[in-house]
Amino acid sequence: MADLLTEVPGIVLAIYAHPDDPDVSCGGTLAAWASAGCQVHTLICTDGGKGTADPSCDPDDLVRDRAAEAASAAAVLGLTGQEHLGFPDGELADDDVFRGALVSVVRRLRPDTVLCPDPTAVFFGQDYFNHRDHRITGFAALDAVAPAAAMPRYFPDAGPAHQVSTVLLSGTLEPDVWVDISETVDRKGEAVGCHRSQFPDGAEWAATAVRLAAEDAGRLAGVACAEGFRRLRLGG
Repeated sequence: MADLLTEVPGIVLAIYAHPDDPDVSCGGTLAAWASAGCQVHTLICTDGGKGTADPSCDPDDLVRDRAAEAASAAAVLGLTGQEHLGFPDGELADDDVFRGALVSVVRRLRPDTVLCPDPTAVFFGQDYFNHRDHRITGFAALDAVAPAAAMPRYFPDAGPAHQVSTVLLSGTLEPDVWVDISETVDRKGEAVGCHRSQFPDGAEWAATAVRLAAEDAGRLAGVACAEGFRRLRLGG
């Protein structure tokens, strides 16, 4: 029997590397929870300035374009807030600077649930392996949430300690919980389509790709469309 998450958190923080990552990874879940009254925030860690195969693209223009695309996607999903840390693409490190920045946001927003990439999911068949920024973001988010954000002696200048109750890891090879996104899969597709800089041949196919992936997950969850996660229960 699939474990469907039906309880809506009060405050959610989705921590992802690139401007399009929250929408691709968990946009249906974020939209569903936002519609149900949850305060949903996204934190984008890099500036997206290297996310192109076009050598003639001006990186400053791309950074501005991707920030605008992310803002448009956030509006589609109905998010409460979106923040950018602005680290350069490909240069994230699971160090005190990055973890401290994450701890500050966690302690300020005080989420019940944090979503982030599963850093242990590396090889997806023969055609894809997980981006370094995704892996680093996942590990740094986990390190920031536990123990750092919950323990006052870690980063004492980052605000009062806060214990996150649940972490949901997306892009996982071992999903054990699912969220029904049957009512929000079209909004996820629209949000992903906002990231036009990532689709040089046009974003019209994005909604179809999103729906097909959601239907695959839905078959595992026993619903029409779903997103799957690996759940970590931290208490709080």
